[in-house]
Amino acid sequence: MTAATAPTTVTGPGPARPAAVNGRPLVSLKGISKTFSNGTVALRGVDLDIGERQFVSLLGPSGCGKSTVLRIIAGLGEPTAGSVDWPTAGYDSSGRPEREIGFVFQEPTLMPWATAFGNVWLPLRLRGVSKHAARDKVMEALQMVGLEKFAGSYPRELSGGMKMRVSIARALITRPKLLLMDEPFAALDEITRFKLNDDLLHLWETFGWTVVFVTHSVFESVYLSNRIVVMAARPGRIFTDIAVDAPYPRNEDFRTSAAYNEYCRQTSDALHRAILSTMTEQ
Repeated sequence: MTAATAPTTVTGPGPARPAAVNGRPLVSLKGISKTFSNGTVALRGVDLDIGERQFVSLLGPSGCGKSTVLRIIAGLGEPTAGSVDWPTAGYDSSGRPEREIGFVFQEPTLMPWATAFGNVWLPLRLRGVSKHAARDKVMEALQMVGLEKFAGSYPRELSGGMKMRVSIARALITRPKLLLMDEPFAALDEITRFKLNDDLLHLWETFGWTVVFVTHSVFESVYLSNRIVVMAARPGRIFTDIAVDAPYPRNEDFRTSAAYNEYCRQTSDALHRAILSTMTEQ
């Protein structure tokens, strides 16, 4: 790794917590590399510790491997090299770590023939839980995202933001410790996106999950996160690790504050340098 691409830790105005994880991480990526069958090197040498109750955004240009990192954490893809460790997890009968994960994709990926209730019930249904037995948990999950009155509605009857809320409720039905989100709000209008940002932060603060959130937006990453991992491309790697030491809860006052503006400036500068590093190494 050259000096131009060596990861650094950046902090914003005022006293800042370190971006590093204190104590044992919830999940630890060690030397992760990924090369696809066509020869594309998606990731190389990614080391990343994610702590309990952190809200971590993965920020970077298209093709830098953000979604690939997410899929490897979720077990939806295998690294070519390196390991994913779960230091605090238990193990099942086959010796595999019991990963309590929820995944929200960029598109809601709802079953069009099923109601909101049916879509949220799906993870429990796949575990053999009957509709009757799952009812209370499904309604609780829908209530978390403000859709308990739309349990009987089909996807075609819901707005884009409401569909994404159903997708989030489905990810939460199993009460995961780790919530992985792959640009879930990218296709939504700005007003809906801001509202869902606020709702997501409220749920995160209330239930104490760990969240890893992929985004292309500097502004979204600063608003949501207490930690921003900026990635560079070709190959995908961690460029900078930024601690956002702004208190929660966050609201419109934070969005219009000098501190928010300064964090956005620093993060935008880090992203710009990550992109330049890619161009100079080609």
